[in-house]
Amino acid sequence: MDFDDERPQQQVTGVVIITLPPSDNPSFGKTITAFTLTNDVLPQSLTTQEPDQVLPTTRVVSSPPPSSQSPQLGFSFSGFFSENPRKLLGFLGVSLFALLLYSSCFSSTFVELKNSNDNDDDDKPQSFIFPLYHKLGAADLELKLGRFVDVVDKENLVVSINGGAMETKMVNKLVAANSIVMDSSATILPVRGNVYPDGLYFTYMLLGNPQRRYFLDIDTGSDLTWIQCDAPCSSCAKGANPLYKPTKVNIVASGDSMCMEVQKNQKPQICETCQQCDYEIEYADRSSSLGVLAKDKLHLVTPNGSITNLDVVFGCAYDQQGILLNTLSKTDGILGLSKAKVSLPSQLASKGIINNVVGHCLATDVASGGYMFLGDDFVPNWGMSWVPMLGSPLIEFYHTQLVKINYGSSSLSLGAKDSNKARVVFDSGSSYTYFTKQSYAELVSSLSEVSELGFIQDASDPTLPVCWRAPFPIRTIMDVKKYFKTLTLQFGSKWWIISKKFHIPPEGYLIISKGGNACLGILDGSNVHDGSTSILGDISLRGQLVVYDNEKQKIGWGPSGCGKPSRFKSLPFFEG
Repeated sequence: MDFDDERPQQQVTGVVIITLPPSDNPSFGKTITAFTLTNDVLPQSLTTQEPDQVLPTTRVVSSPPPSSQSPQLGFSFSGFFSENPRKLLGFLGVSLFALLLYSSCFSSTFVELKNSNDNDDDDKPQSFIFPLYHKLGAADLELKLGRFVDVVDKENLVVSINGGAMETKMVNKLVAANSIVMDSSATILPVRGNVYPDGLYFTYMLLGNPQRRYFLDIDTGSDLTWIQCDAPCSSCAKGANPLYKPTKVNIVASGDSMCMEVQKNQKPQICETCQQCDYEIEYADRSSSLGVLAKDKLHLVTPNGSITNLDVVFGCAYDQQGILLNTLSKTDGILGLSKAKVSLPSQLASKGIINNVVGHCLATDVASGGYMFLGDDFVPNWGMSWVPMLGSPLIEFYHTQLVKINYGSSSLSLGAKDSNKARVVFDSGSSYTYFTKQSYAELVSSLSEVSELGFIQDASDPTLPVCWRAPFPIRTIMDVKKYFKTLTLQFGSKWWIISKKFHIPPEGYLIISKGGNACLGILDGSNVHDGSTSILGDISLRGQLVVYDNEKQKIGWGPSGCGKPSRFKSLPFFEG
């Protein structure tokens, strides 16, 4: 169509878009849409159609008349772009890109919903959000990294099922075992004093029919979710809620696939009379949990309020030993979030309920606690640093390769014979952070520089191995933060500019003891695995949104206030 022939009295400038009909159905005709930039408003639509053809309604967008300009300026916005419509498209494209670049560089962590049409597809995997709480005042210095160990003499366990009734026989205590994950020496770590001030973070879940609420420590270093159980219980802490009481129909049989997964690393044993799946977990802090696998209804609430009920397998734990008896005074068990098939996220993913992604944000503010999510709907697409997950040797744990540690501008040794074997485990089940022996020693040596500022090491404070008394009263970390430097863990490359960095400010490795001292919340991890593995615990994970993407095999983090997650529409070309 020729606008000049049809309307000679008026010149039309702008962008014209011609939409041709599909080749297999020319009856749809063609559509011509004009976006105009002119000082006059056209009196009629510029959208036309070929005669005798039915077209869908097309909305014509016309720009309003610009304000009158002084002739002395000699410049018209519409005139500038009318000569070449590509200038307008280019201008709009550059403006959009600049806006997106600004947003990604200068905003806080963006938490986005990658697909905005979730409500239209009931079969799409969902996501679930859980609130987190501080376990204030809990006297627990925990290093989880749990592993399954052999349960000997399975025919004489504490709990067995006889005609549907539970009866007590004899108690077998913790036994040592070989494991492909860790050797036995890795389970012994120096534990001194009391955890202070916050301990671990926990959430709650609704389980059973009728549903009951149970508080669980979130633990990315543990495979199995377990709850203290009245089967009956031979050694249980008081707990926050009444013990879970199973029935015969809840008990998982020894031939179940989940039982085989739990017992896959155990020594082969023949138990002709076993009707249940027994397990024992030993943690790196020498605590342990003994129980049987159970199955019951888990009640999950989606962000839009709908409820999902499904069967999940978990541990019915009737014999706890060690530090666990102290930590379970305010909780009822542990929420296993590792990569193992028996973990809760893996079970939900295998049923198509979620994509196998776990995220947590541990707030530094005691009042808020933070949140945790299962599923990938709330995974940020930018503003995050991502590193690949490693497989062996810590198969089920979330760990990656570490290339460098800096305290301020001073480099610390990694403590590994082979720099390619230096690793870091992200473990929400550990209260504090652990460095290798050499890294820890060099860090303590570097920190001694605060003595020149009047800080005196106070060996009488039992809170943690290293504490300093300041030359002035200390109420919060903010009072001493400026005297200490930031720790930086570097991943991916030794070249600073292209590497990924995890920053730990002073509030991420210091606590204030009851005596008013500043204490170092990084401990000597000499006995963690082979001595070349560091562990990032709760104290250093606070104030960060941390994501474990088991689908893409990567770990990500980004600074966050850890309030309620927000939803944004994502752009596919920014997805990481």
